[in-house]
Amino acid sequence: MSTVTSNIVLHPGTPIKIAILAMGGQGGGVLADWIVEMAEQAGWWAQTTSVPGVAQRTGATIYYLELLPESAAHAAGKPPTLAMMPTPGDVDLVVAAELMEAGRAMQRGLVTPDRSTLITSSHRSFAVGEKAALGNGIADPNKVIDAGREAAKRLMCFDLQEMAEKAGSVISASLFGAIAGSGTLPFPREAYEETIRHGGKGAEASLRAFALGFDAAAKAPAAPAPIDTSRATPDVPERAANPEVQALLQRVKTDFPAAAHGMLVAGLRRLIDYQDIAYAAEYLDKCAQLHALEARHGGETSGWALTCAAAHRIAVAMSYDDVIRVADLKTRGSRFERVRQEVGAKADQLVYTTEYMHPRLEEICGTLPTALGRWLEQSKGIGGFVKRRMEKGRRVQTGTLTWFLALYAVAGMRRFRRSLLRHQIETAQLREWLDRVVRLAGNGQQALAAEVLHCRRIVKGYSGTHDRGDKRFASLMAAADRLAAPGTDPAEAAATLHKLLEAAMADEEGRQLDAQLALLLTAAKGNTTNSAQFSRQAA
Repeated sequence: MSTVTSNIVLHPGTPIKIAILAMGGQGGGVLADWIVEMAEQAGWWAQTTSVPGVAQRTGATIYYLELLPESAAHAAGKPPTLAMMPTPGDVDLVVAAELMEAGRAMQRGLVTPDRSTLITSSHRSFAVGEKAALGNGIADPNKVIDAGREAAKRLMCFDLQEMAEKAGSVISASLFGAIAGSGTLPFPREAYEETIRHGGKGAEASLRAFALGFDAAAKAPAAPAPIDTSRATPDVPERAANPEVQALLQRVKTDFPAAAHGMLVAGLRRLIDYQDIAYAAEYLDKCAQLHALEARHGGETSGWALTCAAAHRIAVAMSYDDVIRVADLKTRGSRFERVRQEVGAKADQLVYTTEYMHPRLEEICGTLPTALGRWLEQSKGIGGFVKRRMEKGRRVQTGTLTWFLALYAVAGMRRFRRSLLRHQIETAQLREWLDRVVRLAGNGQQALAAEVLHCRRIVKGYSGTHDRGDKRFASLMAAADRLAAPGTDPAEAAATLHKLLEAAMADEEGRQLDAQLALLLTAAKGNTTNSAQFSRQAA
């Protein structure tokens, strides 16, 4: 067996201290056990403990390990006393199974520039807060990488989840390989591989993932490169299988500027999938109206900002999340296959997915024809009965025939969507929103009109998330009307609305938006006819 020199400076009587942060299902416990077994086979003392997080994805489990050579343990004349929890500033190796968990480790003070090696996967498993945030709540991964360069003595970051999937294994195996390839611990590669073989079941797949992680760490640069978070816009396809879709693509090519082509194609795909080709054609009609208006006011000089904003925001607004959409997504074969891949299910294994359903009376009424839905919503007797019976949260297994057929039937209501109450409500709001955009653009306030379009980004999801965004959107639209008053500088007005939008997305309670709206209202009462004063106060 070959010998290896550790990157960690060993002091007499001082153990190697390791912290592993992993979420449920990522095999953090398996990884910790592998390290302990490998150390004990080499004649070391080893201990592992775990501190579970609050809940799945709101706090990872921290596995803490201490390893001490047998010779150091005997020198003290008694068995060593090893710690049960990591101490900030006193950890040699920190391993994170997901990028934001590396950030959490740094926040806890576990990573220090004088001693800590930080190994993290670059992939993301989005937190509940990121998914439920108004607008785009996804955290910037490069901020974590930048912090890691400063906080760690050595930072290693690559997509270990992708390597595990490629090998048909789980991330614990590729993490084990990255630890070996980093040379952080004083054990040879053979010891790591032999430990995996002792596990028996799934050993070959784990060894493949281990090898990929090992090679990535062994060849890792001194500092990881930034993660490219940009998304390539789709090109306009030359041909479509459906002649009606081909006609829509031809409209995109001939009637719109090249700057908007990619977003328009994405919008068409989204709305055809959401409803049908006719619905996608309505989307192009709305975008064409705004594009023609912008063209009359020299839109080319601004890079067709209004047209591009319309292509993006109108598509999202028209594909609102309703019960029909949720049922459709939950019963798709592609989703079942993705879940199977995520849990590593074999071809002969059954996977049952448990969904948490919590429909409100509003969602139930929204799936009914307009008149019936309005009646039920306003009925205290029957509406109250339905609310008590249906609004309780429940867990259902969509892999069973009963619940799958129930959701499949709800998804099939898509053909009736245009006649349902929820669609009438969304259509009225959409019309009012776009009328405001047309009015502003027609008055030469294209920049403010584009910001009004972007304000729609805070309306997302369904149930309480949708209601919260809907109320803040209404506040932003009222502010836009005040900012559009005669005498207001158009550029200042657009900048002010943008700041209000950022405030609306800043916190769940809406405190920052309320504070900045109060400033705007104060400026209006003081007969301030432009937003310059408000902008200075808000800053």
